[in-house]
Amino acid sequence: MGDAFSFRHDPQVPPFDDSAPLAVMDADCAICSWGARMVHRLDTSGRVRICPIQTPLGAALLRHYGLEPTDPSSWLFIDEGRAFQDFDGVIHAARRFGGWGRLATVLLILPRPLRDWLYQRLARNRYAIFGRGDMCALPDPAFQKRLLR
Repeated sequence: MGDAFSFRHDPQVPPFDDSAPLAVMDADCAICSWGARMVHRLDTSGRVRICPIQTPLGAALLRHYGLEPTDPSSWLFIDEGRAFQDFDGVIHAARRFGGWGRLATVLLILPRPLRDWLYQRLARNRYAIFGRGDMCALPDPAFQKRLLR
């Protein structure tokens, strides 16, 4: 999704420490909140940070990559300045985490068009299927340190 670190040249993206991977996700979505907890659990390095799309940084990053922050149907994982979207982001993150996280690579058996279609179906109906949740309200202090607000 574009050149590495292209967001650094976008005046709409607030400066942030981009030396560690960043997961950008919907803080109001229950499945995203579960995903954020999984990032926290599987990333044993403790380096991956999480940025809700409801923040100025999260919204700016979505816009930078051509996504609509008011209709957040995408998940971004930014690693070494490169953005990975939707299931590609999940798969990239899983590979990075290793261990049990690698189970997500099973998604690679699906052809890309099917993966993209499946992701969009889940994303568009995520509130109806999974409900709402507030990842920012999770009480774990170690988790809270990962959040960029």
